[in-house]
Amino acid sequence: MKLEELAQKVLTYADGNGAGDQPLVTNCSSLQVVRQRVPTEIYPVLYQPIFCLVLQGEKTTWFGSEAVSFGKMQSLIVGLDLPTQARVSKASRTEPYLALALILDLAQIRELALELGSEKEQAESRSAVAAASADEAVLDAMGRLFALTERPEALNILAPLIIKEIHYWLLKAKHGAILRQLSTRDSQAARVAQAITHIRRDVAASLKVEDLAQLAGMSPSSFHGHFKAFTGITPMQFQKRLRLMEARRLIQLEGVSISASAFQVGYESSSQFSREYSRQFGQPPRQDQADAKAFISGRI
Repeated sequence: MKLEELAQKVLTYADGNGAGDQPLVTNCSSLQVVRQRVPTEIYPVLYQPIFCLVLQGEKTTWFGSEAVSFGKMQSLIVGLDLPTQARVSKASRTEPYLALALILDLAQIRELALELGSEKEQAESRSAVAAASADEAVLDAMGRLFALTERPEALNILAPLIIKEIHYWLLKAKHGAILRQLSTRDSQAARVAQAITHIRRDVAASLKVEDLAQLAGMSPSSFHGHFKAFTGITPMQFQKRLRLMEARRLIQLEGVSISASAFQVGYESSSQFSREYSRQFGQPPRQDQADAKAFISGRI
């Protein structure tokens, strides 16, 4: 399937299924349609391991202080859970930003790596995020996977096979180094991923770098260096971003009070919470609370 043909089919699907500004989950649960009709401001985003194929438009995400842009016929691989920022930089109503996103199965990556046998990684990835041109094999496989959204009778049988194929191509891709490293359980990337899982398990928990390092089987200095190399931020910055994003979700979507939200994510000082919240999101929690209430009441 050609890129333009796939883009048109995805747009038709988005229109027919009421897609808004948030990713639309298809009936193939790991496959999402992303469409944005206008450029956006920078917004916080929590990536999980994911592969994104851009069909048109352009998007930028941040790895630490470094901007990573990816556009038409390019793909993005994110190998670790990553709280960061992003913005759609190129989009219009006549040609919106359009992408297909596939949630990655790291267990399948490891299984495939075992089937393929050990291949020495020539150059270690220094980032959980990588963008590059997408090859025809990936475009073809993603097109066939998306086509199954119109063939529900074949979805359960064929989708797992095509998803495995896509994981294979990503594992072999030039910008798939992070996935190859994660496929080795004792690699530095896999150890960092283990620590991230521990941090995410309870964002309110009091953590020490020394304890995380012990969990990852590294010295504190080595762990701190590898963690920042892979995620672009320090372990404590990582936890802080997770806490603030969870607090914002509680305030905006659950209607939890500001003080209760701060307490639930591990803050003891409301004033510190408000300062860090404002710094992260560009406005204080009371403004987000007011905006959420106004939206619910239909005023905006």
